[in-house]
Amino acid sequence: MEIIDTHAHLYSAEFDSDRDAMIERAVKAGLTKILMPNIDSESIDGMMALAEKYPELCRPSMGLHPCSVQPENWKAELDLCYSWLRKHPFVAIGECGMDLYWDQSTKEIQAEALEIQCSWALEFDLPMIIHSRNATPECIEIIRPWAKKGAKGVFHCFSGTLEEALEITSMGWYLGIGGVITFKKSDLGSIAKQVDGKYLLLETDAPYLAPVPYRGKRNESSYLAYVNETLGEHLLAGRREIAKTTTDNAKRLFSGL
Repeated sequence: MEIIDTHAHLYSAEFDSDRDAMIERAVKAGLTKILMPNIDSESIDGMMALAEKYPELCRPSMGLHPCSVQPENWKAELDLCYSWLRKHPFVAIGECGMDLYWDQSTKEIQAEALEIQCSWALEFDLPMIIHSRNATPECIEIIRPWAKKGAKGVFHCFSGTLEEALEITSMGWYLGIGGVITFKKSDLGSIAKQVDGKYLLLETDAPYLAPVPYRGKRNESSYLAYVNETLGEHLLAGRREIAKTTTDNAKRLFSGL
């Protein structure tokens, strides 16, 4: 059974003690590709080293996380990302977007940084990985005109409303389904049932947002099996069918896979 984790920060320090063993567990669980979105200048070296060590499995994406868009250096951070995009192949632009949960004071420059990275998606013909915590409507508003120009991507760790999900998929964009779907009070399963299944992707966001029964602990890519199974329960489909559908979806969006 082939399965793809479309969002995992395997270069994170949380894995320093057992990274190779963690990756081995992922492979045993059926993971054939793990997409690693960048955060900022401090994460690039670790991400690229991991991509070099596991070139077929660990595939890097280049962008600037909205929480790293800070007044003192965001343009320099973007310049660095752009220089990498010009000299190395990546599977996507990201992780980029807007985050109004942690800091609303940078809203304007977050929006500007997202616009710039949307232009990269067209320039380099790459899909986008969008972070939209407490900012799904704002991200949709910015992305809509770019989608009309041909930009594609995924709203990672989707946490919006059904109406927002339908608007995103109507643009031809995808929804990242992660560990939140296993949480008792989550309505993500209900939303997933009401959108076109060809726009659903599986992700872990490891080391964050571990699914039940590991909620509150460190997440890892092998736990994608719990997300896969829970999504199948909501869609009344077997785990192999869900794995195939979401894997096909991932390959369609991320053509570099």
